Amino acid sequence: MSVLEAKNQLSKLVKATLVGEEVIIASNGEAQVRLVPYASSPGLRHWGIWGGRCAGVDQAFTEEADAEVGRLFGKP
Repeated sequence: MSVLEAKNQLSKLVKATLVGEEVIIASNGEAQVRLVPYASSPGLRHWGIWGGRCAGVDQAFTEEADAEVGRLFGKP
């Protein structure tokens, strides 16, 4: 299927992909893209080991911290 045909029939192609059909889109007679259904990964539903541990990060961005960094690096 060409890119132009795919553009005009996108919703049909999405439905076909969801029921298990293989959909390949070509450009100039050469395969370019294969549509596949999206599958969410059940293992990635949390923020990782640092989730909730960075509550004080805003303290690093105070005016006092900026002034200290300025003094350390010679900026007024």
